[in-house]
Amino acid sequence: MPPQPLSSDLLYRECDISQFEFETTAELSDAKGLVGQDRALDAIRFGTRMEKSGYNIFALGPHGAGMRDGVIRHLQSIIGQRPVPSDWVYVNNFTNPNKPIALRTTAGRAAALRSGVANLIQDLRGSIPAILESEEYKKRLATIDANYTQHQGQAFETLRLRAEAKNITLLSTPSGFAFAPQREGEVMTPEAFNELPEDEREKIKKTVGELEQELAAIFQHVPGWEKERRTQVHELNREVATNAVGHSIHDLVAMFEGNEKVAAWLTELETDLVDNIGYFTQEDREQQTAAMAPIGGDIFRRYTVNIIVENGPDAVPEPTAGNSNGGFIGGGAPIITEEHPAFANLIGRVEHMSHMGALVTDFSLIKAGSLHRANGGYLLIDALRLLREPLAWDGLKRALRTRRIVLEAPGEYLSLVSTVALEPDPIPLDTKVILFGDRLLYYMLAENDPEFRDLFKVSADFDDQIDRDGETDMLYAEMIATLCRENELLPLTAAAVGRVIEESSRFAEDAEKLSLEVGSVTDLMQEADLYAREGAADAIDVSHVQRAVDERVHRSDRLRERSLEAITRDVIMIDTEGAVVGQINGLSVLSLGQASFGRPTRITARTRMGQGNVVDIEREVDLGGALHSKGVLILTGFLSAHFAAAVPLSLAATLVFEQSYGGVDGDSASAAELVALISSLAELPINQGLAVTGSLNQLGQIQAIGGVNEKIEGFFDICVRRGLTGDQGVVIPHANVKHLMLRRDVIDAVERGVFSIYPAETIEDAVTVMTGIHAGLRDEDDEFERGTVFQRVDDRLAEFALAQASFGKSDDAEGRS
Repeated sequence: MPPQPLSSDLLYRECDISQFEFETTAELSDAKGLVGQDRALDAIRFGTRMEKSGYNIFALGPHGAGMRDGVIRHLQSIIGQRPVPSDWVYVNNFTNPNKPIALRTTAGRAAALRSGVANLIQDLRGSIPAILESEEYKKRLATIDANYTQHQGQAFETLRLRAEAKNITLLSTPSGFAFAPQREGEVMTPEAFNELPEDEREKIKKTVGELEQELAAIFQHVPGWEKERRTQVHELNREVATNAVGHSIHDLVAMFEGNEKVAAWLTELETDLVDNIGYFTQEDREQQTAAMAPIGGDIFRRYTVNIIVENGPDAVPEPTAGNSNGGFIGGGAPIITEEHPAFANLIGRVEHMSHMGALVTDFSLIKAGSLHRANGGYLLIDALRLLREPLAWDGLKRALRTRRIVLEAPGEYLSLVSTVALEPDPIPLDTKVILFGDRLLYYMLAENDPEFRDLFKVSADFDDQIDRDGETDMLYAEMIATLCRENELLPLTAAAVGRVIEESSRFAEDAEKLSLEVGSVTDLMQEADLYAREGAADAIDVSHVQRAVDERVHRSDRLRERSLEAITRDVIMIDTEGAVVGQINGLSVLSLGQASFGRPTRITARTRMGQGNVVDIEREVDLGGALHSKGVLILTGFLSAHFAAAVPLSLAATLVFEQSYGGVDGDSASAAELVALISSLAELPINQGLAVTGSLNQLGQIQAIGGVNEKIEGFFDICVRRGLTGDQGVVIPHANVKHLMLRRDVIDAVERGVFSIYPAETIEDAVTVMTGIHAGLRDEDDEFERGTVFQRVDDRLAEFALAQASFGKSDDAEGRS
């Protein structure tokens, strides 16, 4: 029996809204988890429970499947079960400033350490100068100075007395000390000295020389006395500083009792403060600032505490799904979403400041990366964005592999620079990284990066469809209710929910499935919400949803309109009436941006006697893709096996997509191409009011194709513009019947009997419908029935074979003569 047209009830599956016991979605509770994603959520639960190294998670699925929001909702439900992670700070390494020290404190205590140290310095800046100005300090300092002066004065006085005993006086001049002879208590003038006898002058010179040596010996002792004085002053200052600092730092040390590393640094801080008490005096501070030229001009910058991770209760905002670069603290672990996963944003960075014509840095300019902020919690990253950033993927893998965060500049990471730079202490890493990407990206990483499978051992595969039945309809309604609340939309009526479910099947291209691409469903609801609010409605009704669907099509309809116009004006040649030998209407889908529509294409075939070659003109000119070429080879295999099997295939045929100026790929036109070839061989015309789509296997079975709804509607629109005759329709694979979710106007035309849709399981079905003549089956004698299409093809190919043989004989005869 030839295939019969499908009834209208098979062209669209309506949602039975009588199953809904609610008026609007406001009455429904939120969906529990992601609808239809049990497998993926089980994988996430496993990955978040597994504490061993390498069990990071890759969430794979289609864009818009709600993967990130679903993961965040699950993480929010479990973060309270994990402890709040530690705070981390960087402080100055007083011994080696190029290697800042990382300190860990319990959550919320980093701010206490920073404020405690800041208060300590502030207190010392007031107390130490006050102590240095006190009467007691001045007395002790004066005693030291007096001792110094006494040592020096006694030495010079002793020398002066010895000189006077020898009639030599010790003079103090602007250029230093000098000896001069004297007589009767008066210094001799040079003239008087020169009048002295020679032997007396020589004696005086000798005496002066001896005294000068003694003076030189005294001067050699002066640095020692000065050093002794400085030592005594330093010890005095240390005593003062020790008392002042020790008293002030005692409470700070007690606050961090039990934290050995913090206690050790506070001890180093105390030692440095004692050693550098001069920083707290105005004169010494100005001298140190001029000599050391500290960053920012603040000599006390060396004592700051640089908090890079703070997990206190007031440090992070409350959870909001999709909050970029936000951390979530719900009494537990942080959840960080890194929207720009550059190397520095992940690993952290050391910033620089321009200072006196150079770029300088110190520990206070260390900035945290998202790995620091997510330490002890979860880090969410888009995999494609991560791979687009130079060095980011390698940097993340290195951190996960070593379980440490090592701060490096990109140039240092690549060993491109050798300048002296900061080498901050590495920070231990305990973060669960969750990547999001599509399936192709996941499979490519698994295939080409050996480390990937060791570091991301858990794959959470999000499905893009769910079976459609009464139970899932209700689950879908709850999901719609949840999306309404999350996006602050008006509630949907039961009828509107049914229309959204129907459109979801259209998204899924399957009447028996529902799309789990939540993004597309949310967009539709948001657009319907706009129209409902403009109409001052209390809820979104079916009319608002339908308007959103129609308006969406209209916004992206320009290219489709231009395509229809080109065909109706005969610029592109497509027949929708009559019958032509070797010419058929194939169907394709064009997807450009958000626009996706079906368009008929004329396919023609020419045949003659030849060597068994079927020439695919698209392939010959490099316009045909691999899948299209495969389809042509498959139909060639069917021809050679199904017809005239006892003789050589003596056929020369050409196939072409007419007026096709771009690439052609896919095998969904192989059934149409075979029907065109059979028409040409049988010399039987094809009904041009029909179009056909479907791929073919070598057994002649017609296989399912994609975009069946758009293809049917594309040909229907052409027929409507030219006028429906009642003889028009489309032949589709029988396997695609379950995918039909056609527009209302197409269904109406089918109900009126002016447009038909035929299901075809085999090429015989397609040939019978397209030619109006039975294709034909072989009888018990292995012959095709007389008067059938295949009998005519078989006879024609046999004629080609005989003619080919006769040519061969004549060629042999000429050769012998």
